[in-house]
Amino acid sequence: MAQISPKLLIPESFQVSRDDIAGQLGMIWELIKAPLIVPLLQLSVYICLAMALMLFMERVYMGIVIVLVKLFWKKPEKRYNFEPIQDDVELGSSNFPVVLVQIPMFNEREVYKISIGAACGLSWPSDRLVIQVLDDSTDPAIKLMVEQECQRWASKGINITYQIRENRTGYKAGALKEGLKRSYVKHCEYVAIFDADFRPEPDFLRRSVPFLVNNPDIALVQARWRFVNADECLLTRMQEMSLDYHFTVEQEVGSATHAFFGFNGTAGIWRIAAINEAGGWKDRTTVEDMDLAVRSSLRGWKFVYLGDLQVKSELPSTFKAFRFQQHRWSCGPANLFRKMVWEIIQNKKVKFWKKVYVIYSFFFVRKIIAHMVTFFFYCVVIPLTILVPEVNVPIWGAVYIPSVITILNSVGTPRSIHLLFYWILFENVMSLHRTKATFIGLLEAGRANEWVVTEKLGDAVKKAAEASKNKTNIKAPRKFKFKFTERLNTLELGFAAFLFLCGCYDFVHGKHNYFIYLFLQTISFFITGIGYVGTII
Repeated sequence: MAQISPKLLIPESFQVSRDDIAGQLGMIWELIKAPLIVPLLQLSVYICLAMALMLFMERVYMGIVIVLVKLFWKKPEKRYNFEPIQDDVELGSSNFPVVLVQIPMFNEREVYKISIGAACGLSWPSDRLVIQVLDDSTDPAIKLMVEQECQRWASKGINITYQIRENRTGYKAGALKEGLKRSYVKHCEYVAIFDADFRPEPDFLRRSVPFLVNNPDIALVQARWRFVNADECLLTRMQEMSLDYHFTVEQEVGSATHAFFGFNGTAGIWRIAAINEAGGWKDRTTVEDMDLAVRSSLRGWKFVYLGDLQVKSELPSTFKAFRFQQHRWSCGPANLFRKMVWEIIQNKKVKFWKKVYVIYSFFFVRKIIAHMVTFFFYCVVIPLTILVPEVNVPIWGAVYIPSVITILNSVGTPRSIHLLFYWILFENVMSLHRTKATFIGLLEAGRANEWVVTEKLGDAVKKAAEASKNKTNIKAPRKFKFKFTERLNTLELGFAAFLFLCGCYDFVHGKHNYFIYLFLQTISFFITGIGYVGTII
């Protein structure tokens, strides 16, 4: 058979010199752009606009409700039965319920003394308080230090026990579950949980336990986190802005309207009977706290959020630790949504509108759509429309909607309003990792159950700063020991290059002046790409 001529397969216009590769690529681009690229990109714009509208309506709804809550809703002490537990000379401590305090730990060299000391300092009768230090540490030296600290407090009359396991099965959920199996726990009615870097005030139990004692339908009382190192660096300020909205708006609204919100995993106190009824702690996702909260809510239990009950805690101050934390916080909810959505739909114990709130608002919009629209729309689709001018993005979707969402997000931290613009750029960068983690969770891919404990530095940074002032020989904290090559993040650097090229093209050929935003976003991706987002303020 005669050899088929390539001219039969390739249009005559493509028969150019082999040296003119650029010209060939340009002609291929023009050939496929109109029938393929333009429709796909236009469809992507419509999808992103729909997601942006969903997020916009969610933020507006939350904003309206939080204003109504602040102006007209009664405070939790008025909405529920609340009577402080009084000391009684005749009854002694018998009118106080027995409370278990659990402190899960893993190689917490810098903070173990702080958390144990705060728990032992709780204002509660010593014979009605049991403290468990659940140590999963793999470093023998740290295990010894933690055990000795527990023994030191035990010698002062504190009922504190040091618990270890043979393995780390189930990670934090496994440790908490194992702690509840101890024989002495059967006398406890409630369990307060504090991560190793959390420092409750002495009156924490006196302000939270009465809600559980006087309201048998309440399963959880959640306190707000207050960050002791928020001013340490720019990275911690950005985190404070994001988390303050979560506490100030999302949890407040959930508590006031549906008596439901996601347990934050720490700084909360549970009714042990509610934990048992919901099936106990499960380690099927990396958000065992949210898992337990959803299962308990589906059985009719109510939650109370106390915004004025604050517990000091620490924010990750290295970008590496923050990335691992955000992967867990983004992947876990998506994976839990995959596993529980049908169970929520079939549940008959909760009202229809609460199901809508949990599925649509709590999971779909906040845990999935919020990450995806931020990344795809503002970091992929809009830059690509610069290369394809036939596709137009309406100004209300590119500018007005994100501006309103940003303003509504900023209400939680008014003191950082001057950092709002950089916070937007930083959140766009982090949306890359959150979107990636969300897909991993939804598809239950390889890293779906990856658990990396967030590194805590405690007072190491403060001590190092004081040491430098006094010129002493105290070692600097570990966070400054990363090599430059260990700081490099190739994914961010790749997107920095992509956005820079799009910005240059828009500067030369564009008509919307997107290059200003693109160059600023390029800088943000580049800074995080070389690992210097945590520059000290």
